[in-house]
Order: sequence, then structure tokens, then C-alpha cells
Amino acid sequence: MGTVESGKAEVFLDEHGVLQLKWARGAVIHTNDAEAAMRRVNELCGQTEHPLLVDMATTSTVSRGARAVFARPCRASQVALLGNSPVDKVTATSVLSMNKTSRPKRFFSSRAEAMTWLMTRN
Repeated sequence: MGTVESGKAEVFLDEHGVLQLKWARGAVIHTNDAEAAMRRVNELCGQTEHPLLVDMATTSTVSRGARAVFARPCRASQVALLGNSPVDKVTATSVLSMNKTSRPKRFFSSRAEAMTWLMTRN
């Protein structure tokens, strides 16, 4: 398990080969936080792509700059965004609409459904 440089998130590769990015409760995610998280995701992937589950369910705010960072390509083979509120869904929709890569990406409100989707697409 690794803490992102800003200390606002943890990123690890789980026993199923799925990268887990979990933001801290109440985190306000700025551009530098997003860049640090994506650097860590890419480091953990190395030369092998892995599916990525981003748990944003307890975050407070995601800045415009952070959303732009999340729209850039990374080493994840597909991305599931996990949230639990209408605000999370709006934020995720914004990020997903900005991301023009061909990688599959989707918003979920259920961790189990997100993991099933990531593992069946892997």
C-alpha cells in the first residue's frame, strides 16, 4: 500500500490485480493531488496495465484542474469511479466526459458492481 505524496489518498494493487485508489474522507482534491495520485498509479502499473477503482465516495471537492488531470491517459486498462451521492455522480460524469481515451470507464455506486465490471473486462 502506498500513500500519495499529498497524503490525501492511498493507492495499492490488490490480490485480484486491481489498482485501488482511495481518497481520504473530506479530501479537497487539487491539481497537485491528482497529479501525485496518477503518478503513483502509473508507477504501480509499470509496463503492465491494470484496472483501476477510484473510490471518491467520501471526498469533499474535486477542482477543475484535478478533473483535467484525471481526464489524461494513464496506465490503467479501465477505470471505475465509485461514489455514493448525486454530487459524486456529477463530478464523475464531468471527469468521464472530459476523458477522450478509448479506455472503458464508468461510474458506480456499488463497490461490488464496480469490482465485477473491472474483473470481467480485465
